[in-house]
Amino acid sequence: MNALSFSLVLTGVLLNAAAQLLLKAGTNAVGHFEFQLSNVVPIGLKLGLEPHIVGGMACYAVSVMVWIMALSRVPVSIAYPMLSIGYVINAFVAWQWFGEALTAQKIAGIAFVVVGVYLVARS
Repeated sequence: MNALSFSLVLTGVLLNAAAQLLLKAGTNAVGHFEFQLSNVVPIGLKLGLEPHIVGGMACYAVSVMVWIMALSRVPVSIAYPMLSIGYVINAFVAWQWFGEALTAQKIAGIAFVVVGVYLVARS
């Protein structure tokens, strides 16, 4: 994989990870809500106007364009496993920003993901 291809894949992964983190921040700002017919419009407006959620959706939109460019250059059997890097990033950022638990079991799982991505990338 050349530098441009790797950059496209990594940019797609980072945008996808950023989208998830922004969506989580947005749902934290909105708070817990129930899906009921009576609150579809008010909750829909609340979610649709929440800046973090809008930013997360924008990251997703850009990530799709970047990902399509990456897939035009890299076999999907190599590119798709690279999305797992997002799990690693999100676990550590969620721990720092949202106070989510980062247990020994999660760290072990992350280590397996990193080794797996490395092996796939080297193939």
